[in-house]
Amino acid sequence: MIGQSGCDERFSTMTVVAASTPAGKTGNIAAMLRGDALALVLLGALVLLTRGIWFGDPVADFDEQLYSFIGWRMTEGELPFIDWWDRKPVGLFAIFGAAHWLFGPGPLAYQIVATLFAFAGAALVYMLARRLVGRLSAWLAAAISTMLLCAYASYSGQSEVFFLPLMLGMVALLIDADHPHFTRRAMMAMLLGGLALQVKYTVVPQCLFFGLYALWVEHKRGAAFSRLIWLGAAFALIGLLPTLLVAVFYAALGEFDAFMFANFLSFFDRTPAPQGRWGADHALGVVPIALLVVGGIYGAFRMRAPEPFRDWLFFCGWAVSSLTSVLLPGTVYLYYYAALAAPAALVALPMLDRQSPLRAVPGILIAVAFLALLSIPDRRQTSLEERAAAEQLASVIAPHVDAEDNCLWLWDGPSALYRMTNSCVPTRFVYPDHLNNALEVNALEVSQSEEVARILANRPGAIVTASRPMTIQNEEATALVEAALASDYEERLSVEMHDRTLTAWIRRD
Repeated sequence: MIGQSGCDERFSTMTVVAASTPAGKTGNIAAMLRGDALALVLLGALVLLTRGIWFGDPVADFDEQLYSFIGWRMTEGELPFIDWWDRKPVGLFAIFGAAHWLFGPGPLAYQIVATLFAFAGAALVYMLARRLVGRLSAWLAAAISTMLLCAYASYSGQSEVFFLPLMLGMVALLIDADHPHFTRRAMMAMLLGGLALQVKYTVVPQCLFFGLYALWVEHKRGAAFSRLIWLGAAFALIGLLPTLLVAVFYAALGEFDAFMFANFLSFFDRTPAPQGRWGADHALGVVPIALLVVGGIYGAFRMRAPEPFRDWLFFCGWAVSSLTSVLLPGTVYLYYYAALAAPAALVALPMLDRQSPLRAVPGILIAVAFLALLSIPDRRQTSLEERAAAEQLASVIAPHVDAEDNCLWLWDGPSALYRMTNSCVPTRFVYPDHLNNALEVNALEVSQSEEVARILANRPGAIVTASRPMTIQNEEATALVEAALASDYEERLSVEMHDRTLTAWIRRD
């Protein structure tokens, strides 16, 4: 048994008394093993269960393949924005680079690191939830958060799995407004926020919320207006420090313009997709999060008010700022909602509380439903089939490409094939979407069509295409590719992957 909330007060008292004697210390360790340690072990098992099925899968998802490629090449001394282009912050690529430096170039490297981040996030959700509820309810909240993370596609190496524990760290540092060292803890929280910014810039609304909350706490504690101004400036500077250091680094290399364009200017040049911030599939897709949030609010006001109520309101504020982060880009994809996995679970605590009138029933039912939603056996089988398909493509392509000048080119397909075939890459825009997506026409440093024409003029040894585009395509660039395939290439192999047919084309000569 994980335990129950009704024992919390007696457990606390027994801990204080027991700690005064050697025998008491032994009893305290035993109590810990029966309580939080057991809960954390079970959380670790759940994290492995929900993520392990993708271990070793090089094509588990799309974006992470780009992050992995650039991170891997960073271990060879190459740099984002200069050698390889994307608009994500350096910190995200650095995480992948560190993973590959430690564990090798394969996908298992970053999947191991992502699993450690996922466990850290689950553990923080559990410990934060323990402020309001007992161990069983807290464990259910952490389990739900873990499963939601996977349900919204952060099951392998998406950026959300890396920044969410940093945001939870901010929550943990700021939630105790009465802490005697609150100001110092707030400074540490702002640094965590700055590191999160270097994973994904869309966490800005959350960082603003935490900064304003910390200033409000200081105001309630009697800080003078001049001190609030000083603290606000300090919070902002600490939060921006990691990004400023990266900017200085690129400026020292004479590449500040490349850094500035990729990180900030190109974000505003990208054309929003027709769906905008709300796609046709979002109504059904956000049901799990809506269920948690609405259920938590109903439980707080109609079932059993959470204590301390101030902590629960803090979770609600964080959830609102997280939703703002999700909706910040002009185009919102459903997997962005992974950022709400932890805050939604914490807001739902009044509904999950074992001491509520419905006891643990809602939490257990929701957790079981979410686990069923993941459909782990089916996803395991799909993962095995898709990694086999990727290996088939790689084996067919590899004899026709090399690491010098006879390159593979992915017009549309998994970026992992570059590493899997040991091929050179014919363009610094390694992610196919950057050159085939019509929404990127004005958001690159080059013309898409001109870059495609240049690549085709160098006659890649192999080209990979897809039967169905993931985004609106650049028609001019597409026509160039189709003409080249018709005149100079022959179809060699087609495989099914991610509900599309991928085809390897080999140059005829």
